[in-house]
Amino acid sequence: MTNITLYHNPRCSKSRQALSLLQEKGIEPTTINYLEQPLDASGLDALLEMLDVEPAMLLRKKEAQYGEAGLSAGSDRAAIIAAIVRFPKLMERPVAVAGGRAVLGRPPERVLELL
Repeated sequence: MTNITLYHNPRCSKSRQALSLLQEKGIEPTTINYLEQPLDASGLDALLEMLDVEPAMLLRKKEAQYGEAGLSAGSDRAAIIAAIVRFPKLMERPVAVAGGRAVLGRPPERVLELL
């Protein structure tokens, strides 16, 4: 059985779809509502390492907090991490983690790559 952690927002349809896909495969992931239990800077840094993507890929750029945080297309890793720590809603979701790897569930089917 694969142990998967899903950084999840239950109000997000993509996040709910990812959870459902895993459950259909017989996997009950550990779900973390990252809005209620946000990651700290070191946790976000580790997550970005496992995702192996540009930090901007973890940002929800259409959220009002994007501008409040002073972010732009040229923002560096430290600024992006600091913004997500301050405004957890800026973190793109869902993110699935297993075995030292992570995938961004956009589209939700990507979480199945961890199986």
